[in-house]
Amino acid sequence: MAASGLGLSTSFLPGHDTLLRRRRRRPAGPAAASFRPVTAELGGVATELGRNLVEAVGVGLPCTVMQCGDVIYRSTLPQNDGLTITAPGVALALSAVSYLWATPGVAPGFFDMFVLAFAERLFRPTFRKDDFVLGKKLGEGAFGVVCKASLANPEAAEKVKANGVMQGDVVVKKATEYGAVEIWMNERVRRACASSCADFLYGFRESKAKGKGAEEYWLIWRFEGEDTLYDLMQSKEFPYNVETKILGDVQDLPKGISRENKIIQTVMRQLLFALDGLHSTGIVHRDIKPQNVIFSEGSRTFKIIDLGAAADLRVGINYIPKEFLLDPRYAAPEQYIMSTQTPSAPSVPVATTLSPVLWQLNLPDRFDIYSLGLIFLQMAFPSLRTDSNLIQFNRQLKRCDYDLVAWRNLVEPRANAELRRGFDIMDLDDGIGWELLTSMVRYKARQRISAKAALAHPYFNREGLLGLSVMQNVQLQLFRATQKDYSELARWVVGLMAKSGTEDAGGFTEAQLQELREIKPKKGSAQRNVLASVLRVQRKIVKTINESMDELASQRKSIWWSRWIPRE
Repeated sequence: MAASGLGLSTSFLPGHDTLLRRRRRRPAGPAAASFRPVTAELGGVATELGRNLVEAVGVGLPCTVMQCGDVIYRSTLPQNDGLTITAPGVALALSAVSYLWATPGVAPGFFDMFVLAFAERLFRPTFRKDDFVLGKKLGEGAFGVVCKASLANPEAAEKVKANGVMQGDVVVKKATEYGAVEIWMNERVRRACASSCADFLYGFRESKAKGKGAEEYWLIWRFEGEDTLYDLMQSKEFPYNVETKILGDVQDLPKGISRENKIIQTVMRQLLFALDGLHSTGIVHRDIKPQNVIFSEGSRTFKIIDLGAAADLRVGINYIPKEFLLDPRYAAPEQYIMSTQTPSAPSVPVATTLSPVLWQLNLPDRFDIYSLGLIFLQMAFPSLRTDSNLIQFNRQLKRCDYDLVAWRNLVEPRANAELRRGFDIMDLDDGIGWELLTSMVRYKARQRISAKAALAHPYFNREGLLGLSVMQNVQLQLFRATQKDYSELARWVVGLMAKSGTEDAGGFTEAQLQELREIKPKKGSAQRNVLASVLRVQRKIVKTINESMDELASQRKSIWWSRWIPRE
C-alpha cells in the first residue's frame, strides 16, 4: 500500500518477495494465546506497515543490511559454464594467427627485431680493421671493393671458428654507399635464413677524421670459395664442372642432355631454396644474376651474395617507391618491385603490421623469379651465356611481348646447334622443364610462379636429383602436398571473382570501374552516381595517405637503422 502510494515498485527485486515470505515466526506459547485477539489487528497493521517501509526505503540499502544479498545475488547472475567456443570465434582466431604468420611475417618480425637482434648484439664477435691483412682483390663495383683477407693474430682467428675448426681466411668488403643497408640485410639473413647467403660475420663503420672523405663500412664474411656461377658457366665444361663440385665425384652416366639436365635441376633447386628463404622473411634481392651467386665449397651449395640492392619489405628498409636498383640484363619488365603508388614506409611497427597486405597486393618476390628464369635459360642454352647474346635475346623477347612460346616459334626454325640442344634439354620428360621456365619468365608479375610453388613443380619430382639433403627432401614433399590444396583454393576464388566481375552477373569490369572514376554525376542514375562518388573518395583517401607518408619520410634526417652499426 505504502509502496503504491509512494509510486515505487519492487518488481525489480526478484526473489525478495519469496525471501520475506519464507521468514516465519516461532509458534507462540500458551501464555500468549490470550493476547492474540487483542493484538491480532495491531500486529497485522504493524507487519504490513513494516513490510511496506522496508520495500519502499530499503531498496537502496546494501544486502548486508537487508540480509538477502547472497540469495538475491546468486539468483540474478547468469550461470558461467566456462569458455564457450563458437564457429565465428574459431574462424576469427585462425584468421588472426594466419595474418600474423603470413609472408613476410608480422609475429616473426617483432620477435626478430626486439629479441633475436638484441641477443645477437650481446654475443656476436667484434672485429677491427687492424685484425685483417688485405690480400687478393676478388671484385670491384660501384659501391665497394671486395678482397680476400687473412687474420693478423690468433685472437682474431679464434672468432672465426666454424664447427670448432679454425678458419684462416675471410672476405672483406669496404663500401662507401649502401654499406649500412648491406650490413642490415646480412644480419637479418644470418638470423632468419643463414643457408641462403654467404656466411656473414660482422660489419662496422670506420670513423674518419674531418676532411678525409666519407665514412667506410667494413663487411666481413667467412671465406667459402671464389667461384661464382658466372665463372662456372663461362667454361666450356659447364655443367659438368659443377657436377664434381656438388657431388665430389662424377655420375656413372654417359655424357648427354639427360645428365646435363640433372645437374641443371640441382642448381635450380638450390637457388630456389635460397630465394624462398629470402622471400619468406620479407627480403627481395633485386639483383639476382650469375655474378651474385657463389659456390660454397664447405656446404657444396650455391649461395646468394651482394645484398646492397636488396629491400627489406617487412620494415621498409632500402625501399623508395619511385626509385629502383637493377641490372637491365636480368631485370624484370616492370623494373619496380612494388607499385609506384605505394607510399613510403611509415614507422617500423606500422610497416611490419601492414607488410602482409602490401606483399599480397604487389607480390614483389616475383621480380627475383624473373631474373632466376633468365639464369635457368642461360644454363640450358649455351649461346645465351654471353652479355651480347643475352641483350639480343631481351630485345627479341620484348618484341614478342615477353612470350617465350612466341620467341621459340620465331627462333627455332633457324636455330643453330646450341639453341637446338637447349630446346632438347627443356623438352625432356614431356617438356616439364620448358613449362617451369615459361611460368617464371612472364610479363606480368602476378602470373609468375613463386619460389615455393616452383619447388613443388613436377620438374623437381624426378628420380635421381643430386645432392638432396634430408631436410630439403622433407621440404619438397611438404611443398608438393600443400601446393595442390592451394591451387584448388585459388581456382575456386578466381572463379568467384570472375563470375562477379562480369556484366551477366551484374558486376563491373575493370574498364567500367575506371570509367566510373572519371564520370560526372548525371540525373536519373542514382546507383552509378553513388558508386562513382565512393570511388572518387577512395582515390582521394589513397592520395592523402601517400602525401602524408612522403612528408613523414622527408622529415627523417638520418637513417635510423645505421645507428645500430658499431663504430671501430
